[in-house]
Amino acid sequence: MPDLQLSSPAFEDGEPIPEQYGYTEANVNPPLSITGVPDEAESLVLIVDDPDAEEPAGKIWDHWLVWNVDPDTEEIPEDWSADAEGAVEGQNDYGEHGYGGPNPPDREHTYRFMGYALDTTLDLSSAADKDALHDAMTGHVLADATLEGTYAP
Repeated sequence: MPDLQLSSPAFEDGEPIPEQYGYTEANVNPPLSITGVPDEAESLVLIVDDPDAEEPAGKIWDHWLVWNVDPDTEEIPEDWSADAEGAVEGQNDYGEHGYGGPNPPDREHTYRFMGYALDTTLDLSSAADKDALHDAMTGHVLADATLEGTYAP
């Protein structure tokens, strides 16, 4: 069985994320490709965060939380409407629902796009944060993948 993989036609793993995906620019999600989803997956989860924000913000900054994505999804287009696809978007650390793009306050940061294949769907309201999402996922992750990109102010 192939491993879960997350990639983007907009940037290579470890490379710069194009400027338009930043919070103060177009603030739309980059397109993503998903491959290798296990056959037994019932849903997908996507978490985008910034671990380099810990020093300036005092925490890992959450940019996008999405769950109950259809496991047959192979492409997430730029400026994707998760709600229109039946997925749920949680609250990011900007206090908003949906994608909140990179906005490093001090220097280049690395952003993690983390995908998870679950053996269930999650019964969480859109008010859920990353901690609640992680708690709900516990024991249900079949596979995971990470794509990283950098963004500078």
